[in-house]
Amino acid sequence: MERLRLLIEKQVLGVSGVALGNIDFSHPAGDPGLYGPDSVVWQVHGDFTSMMCGGISALLLQMLHPSALAGVWDHSNFREDMLGRLRRTAQFISGTSFGPHEAAWGLIEKVKAIHERVSGVDSRGVPYRASDPALLTWVHVAEAHSFLCAHLRWCNPALGAGEQDRYYREAARVAEALGAADIPDNRRDVALYLQKMRPALRCDERTREVTRLLLNASLPGGLAGPMGRLMMRAGIDLLPDWARGQMQLAGTPGGPWLIDPPVRLLAWVLRWAVRNGARHRAMARVGLTS
Repeated sequence: MERLRLLIEKQVLGVSGVALGNIDFSHPAGDPGLYGPDSVVWQVHGDFTSMMCGGISALLLQMLHPSALAGVWDHSNFREDMLGRLRRTAQFISGTSFGPHEAAWGLIEKVKAIHERVSGVDSRGVPYRASDPALLTWVHVAEAHSFLCAHLRWCNPALGAGEQDRYYREAARVAEALGAADIPDNRRDVALYLQKMRPALRCDERTREVTRLLLNASLPGGLAGPMGRLMMRAGIDLLPDWARGQMQLAGTPGGPWLIDPPVRLLAWVLRWAVRNGARHRAMARVGLTS
């Protein structure tokens, strides 16, 4: 059983970006990072399964914005290295959530520098800049909303309304540091924002191509195939109905009755197997056990 546990843990750390090894989550001792163990971010971002399902849903939702998609389309090697892109995104989230202060701010400054070099014209002929505050807000809200929805569905449905609002306030810190502006930071304002953005969202050939590549991305390792397919299916199922309809992605027949039990089982297995992830190391760094 221990060999199996270590195998699963190795694959999870590989997919999550922790195994890349360029962030020391264990030092310096006592450094709480940007959030610390009492934050809701540490609760929500600490569960690998719900974060992966939420992350897939977030990427699909983000791509409905033509300018957000154009930045990936024009300036990314996602066609050749979708897994690498997913790992780098996962590492940014784990590093800013659980890394020590210096590492977290280093990641933020690195991404800001990349954003300054990313610009062009999207599929509508509209100029875009990755550093545009409004575009950064869209990317952030789609991500934070998806992460929280996944957490409530598959990890902790008892998370209270006040804690949910606190999550949005906390998560906004990184978005603000990246340059986002006018960020909705509670459940009500996030819901209103998503409705307000709907007229600007599009599903075209680019959207469908990137969606196809994402949903067919091969995760490493023998156990990752079935796990990855289940998470992809869950990510689609997590999308708002209007977004899934716009992308012509079918929901799971039977909905939550069919998809939720295996996702919860997978989450239980991964919580048993992973004992040295970013959250575990961060907890040890501040002198706590996870």
